Amino acid sequence: MRIRLSKARREALIGYLLVLPWMIGFLLFMAYPLYFSLYMSFNKVAITPYGIKATFTGWSNYKDAFLTDPDFLQELLLFVKSTILMIPIVIVFSLFVALLINQPIRGRQLFRAIFFLPVVITSGEVVQELFAQGAATIPLMDQSGVIAYLQNHLPHAWSDPLVDIIKRFILILWYSGVQILIFLAALQKVNSQVYEAAAIDGASPWVIFWKITLPEVKPFILVNLIYTTVDLFTNTFSDVIKLIQDNMFQIGTGFGYSSALAWIFFAVILVLLLIIAWFFRNRDRAAYAGRGR
Repeated sequence: MRIRLSKARREALIGYLLVLPWMIGFLLFMAYPLYFSLYMSFNKVAITPYGIKATFTGWSNYKDAFLTDPDFLQELLLFVKSTILMIPIVIVFSLFVALLINQPIRGRQLFRAIFFLPVVITSGEVVQELFAQGAATIPLMDQSGVIAYLQNHLPHAWSDPLVDIIKRFILILWYSGVQILIFLAALQKVNSQVYEAAAIDGASPWVIFWKITLPEVKPFILVNLIYTTVDLFTNTFSDVIKLIQDNMFQIGTGFGYSSALAWIFFAVILVLLLIIAWFFRNRDRAAYAGRGR
């Protein structure tokens, strides 16, 4: 007997089937390590010849992270400030490049490959070496005294993240390849007849961008914001991740303390993602309410 499913149920079933391999992989390879990491964060962990010895210490690792370890809080706040400033730069740059290479010009496939190529070839070791050699910064900024001016005329709370962005600016643009492709997919979904109708009505390119292009790509802006946030927080040049790795192999801290730092870092990422999702959800609700009136 054939079972008839509605269109909505068929689409939902297809979606679950596509997600199923990831869910199986997560349960088999990631669920237990995540649980064990959370368990270790509440323990003092020692590696002995007889295996891992864990002594329950409660919230002491988390208290030490906020009250005893000045390096972690300093690096975390600096990285969060720098990332919050970097995210709009990456999004705007990606949208700008996507608009340019979406134009009917010769060789646009080559330009798309050029902008996406760094995502393919830059492994963690390559990025670290480039960063160590100063290839990620803008030489003009240092030569013209912009960095020194920011450090001398702004409070450290703002000059440090701005200088950090300048020193890694080229790397940030290198990691915009995926966002550019996502925006390209969004732009190619817009019906060209809408642009033609707007041009016939006398709309300028600026008006077309704000009234047609930007509303059409808005859902993809949210996707790129989430992707960029996760990518920047989990990238290899994160000083917070380096600090977590360093504490992992120290006798005084070890796996327990580094696990606590990792979960704090994860909580910060989650809070930022929830704020982004909440902001877009409220804006969408306000837009729909305005249309209803």
